[in-house]
Amino acid sequence: MQKGRNARYWNEFKVGEVIETVGRTVESGDVSLFAGLSGDFNPVHLNELHAKKSQFGTRIAHGLLTLAITSGQMNGTGLFEGTTIGFLGMDKVRFSNPVRFGDTVLTAATITEVRQSGKKNDRGVVSMTITVKNQKDETVLTYDQALLMAGAA
Repeated sequence: MQKGRNARYWNEFKVGEVIETVGRTVESGDVSLFAGLSGDFNPVHLNELHAKKSQFGTRIAHGLLTLAITSGQMNGTGLFEGTTIGFLGMDKVRFSNPVRFGDTVLTAATITEVRQSGKKNDRGVVSMTITVKNQKDETVLTYDQALLMAGAA
């Protein structure tokens, strides 16, 4: 496994540490591409006339698109490059506010647990709570996730 330049091993993370990403602005093209990839053509995402009559008053991004963007933002930190062995799972996923076209989302991960794997000594589990906010500091998404990560060689 080739460790990225800024990557960390599981035992280099600290409980309580907060990792913040750069922002990413969500645009119409992102939503159209995601609709094509996912097959989710719900009119609240793609039809402005329909969306104007919705509770949001305009088209909004797919929740799962926002989730995918946060994954990319976390990978963009470089901290997990070449040291993540696998994505173990996600819990408590909550979409609390819509992401509108032109919103900029920022992701923060708070490390909640760091422990050695019970099966193999050369790896460990890093758990975190993810909070995604828009430019107005409104929370749009929260979830917990766990990664299986390599240890120092």
